[in-house]
Amino acid sequence: MGQGEERKEKNSSLFKVDILVYPQLYFKNYIITQIYQALLEFSPAVEVSLWPGMKFTGQIVFPVYNDGYGETAGKIHPGYLTLAQKFRLPYNIQSTVTIGMFDYNTYGADLNLFYPFKDERFSLEGRIGYVGFGYWHGFKFRYNDKYTTYWSVGGNFYWPRYNTQFKLRAEQYLLKEKGVRFEMIRHFRYASIGFYAVKAEHANSNGGFKFIVALPPYKYKRHKYIPRVSTSLGTGITYNAGNEKYYYKMPYSNASDNIMQQNSFNPYFIKSELLNF
Repeated sequence: MGQGEERKEKNSSLFKVDILVYPQLYFKNYIITQIYQALLEFSPAVEVSLWPGMKFTGQIVFPVYNDGYGETAGKIHPGYLTLAQKFRLPYNIQSTVTIGMFDYNTYGADLNLFYPFKDERFSLEGRIGYVGFGYWHGFKFRYNDKYTTYWSVGGNFYWPRYNTQFKLRAEQYLLKEKGVRFEMIRHFRYASIGFYAVKAEHANSNGGFKFIVALPPYKYKRHKYIPRVSTSLGTGITYNAGNEKYYYKMPYSNASDNIMQQNSFNPYFIKSELLNF
């Protein structure tokens, strides 16, 4: 490159399209005449990189089996519809702002902040959202004029020897109950398994486990601007041991947001995978 020439760098993912397949299983045990009621959905999502750090996600939910989850869950309907912008703040604070329609029948805005210490085993994380409530009846969206704020703030510790993560949070949930949440998560190459315990005002203590698994195939090649079709990085279930129906709810702001996805860029986890490859 000659002196005075400008060097142009291209973002290889700009305007690229990914189609992610999300099989989703829900189950509950609230009636004594039946062991479990279940809902199985097939929910493909389209992700488009619009400019550096900006991603659009649009999802359609196809119900496959619905036992006990109501008429609206049995109809084909939109899922996540979001715009998310990632950017870096001073002092190496990583942030994501998301607007759109989330889970738990909510829509609104969400801000997530993450700060790793120099010793990256330790980190701080904060989140705040302002959402309204609504639901899809087929492709008609119905909503009310009720809005609420949720937030979460806490710290993380990662134990590299066992790829185990510990999280402690103070949180406010969708019904404005304030509480404390603890999680312990063991990460493997293609799965993450975790336990959690929560206690909030006006609610009984609760806990359970999370199980997230990556579906094969695990490697995908992109051919120029042809949309890449793949399974999602992390599909799983959360077991609610206390059968809590109303409390401790905080929406995820993106279809791909889960404990396995969040850990995929952890330098200690990446190092352990390279050493064991």
